[in-house]
Amino acid sequence: MEKIDEKELRERLTPEQYKVTQEAATERPFTGEYHDCHDDGVYRCVVCGETLFDSNTKFDSGTGWPSFYQPAEEGKVEERDDNSLFMRRTEVVCQHCGAHLGHVFDDGPNPTGQRYCINSAALKLDPEQAGGDEN
Repeated sequence: MEKIDEKELRERLTPEQYKVTQEAATERPFTGEYHDCHDDGVYRCVVCGETLFDSNTKFDSGTGWPSFYQPAEEGKVEERDDNSLFMRRTEVVCQHCGAHLGHVFDDGPNPTGQRYCINSAALKLDPEQAGGDEN
């Protein structure tokens, strides 16, 4: 896992992006840039640029956060137990740099039944890579 210098991250990321990706904060629902975005492309990690999700797997969950039924490829995200806030959840982080992305739940649509509920602040849409990526 690539570790990026904290000073560089604070300079490069917005305060919200830093809080979300480095301190596991959550943006307020319905406020993020991508919660209602229907553009084609791939969603990359705002910290390291790794391809995480494809717009083809994005769906409207009604939760106020971008939701996907699967990552772009196997091994792009890591799932970890999260027992914070007196709840049992599964945290989702970028496999490449460890940035906090959001959580995954078992109430998504077919074909996976998964809902990757991801903070917009952790993502950057790359419209040039619509339909897949070689990364």
